[in-house]
Amino acid sequence: MPRNLKITLAYDGHDFAGWQVQPGRATIQGSLAAAIERVTGEKVLPQGSGRTDAGVHALAQVSTFALECPIPVTNLHIALNDKLPESIRVLEVEEAHAEFHARKSAKAKTYRYRIYRDQICPPFLARYVYHHPYPLNEEHMIDAAGLVAGEHDFTSFAAVDPEKNKGDGEPNNVRTIFSSHFGRESSELVYTVRGNGFLHHMVRNLVGTFLMVGKGSLGSDDLRRILELRDRSAAAATAPASGLFLVSVEY
Repeated sequence: MPRNLKITLAYDGHDFAGWQVQPGRATIQGSLAAAIERVTGEKVLPQGSGRTDAGVHALAQVSTFALECPIPVTNLHIALNDKLPESIRVLEVEEAHAEFHARKSAKAKTYRYRIYRDQICPPFLARYVYHHPYPLNEEHMIDAAGLVAGEHDFTSFAAVDPEKNKGDGEPNNVRTIFSSHFGRESSELVYTVRGNGFLHHMVRNLVGTFLMVGKGSLGSDDLRRILELRDRSAAAATAPASGLFLVSVEY
């Protein structure tokens, strides 16, 4: 009887083409699958809690897969980190019940987006922040962030490939945001958002629009209108991937 294994991992996404396996490109899913095969001899496709984009980082991504190999989880943990690139680290390996699924069982996720505000960005931070030293009304951004909390149709903040319901093929872009706020952490303006799920590019599109609020190009009423329009072209450009981190997944 195969075991259902749950892996928690952290990664620096800068050099990867995102989570999902892509032919000829380095991905997190592909790297993890290759490491599992090297250690156990089994071909598996680990399922993640979500598909982080190219350049996006994770502090605690969760993945599940079934494994026949009887190797103890402690040994598997050590062996996988020995085979994986240093930019991907397995934090924990544990056995989960048969019905547990990294994506389908998730109840909430938290993302964080880091904006570096000083004139000169230290080179060792550049791949982990969006450097924006230009004038912003941060108070307006703080006020605007709370407007997206609650249940909304986030079509205006989804990528052009909206997620589909498996049943009827209609887009389902309704999500519930439990908390949405900006805070200052030294030289960084940090956006933290927690919700029951997120659409492709949703957090980065929200940040891009909040930046327009900070620049004075949009106001709170504009943000409400953009939400109601359910039109991606109404919102601002997508913020760069470098500042985005998947912080945690709740089950």
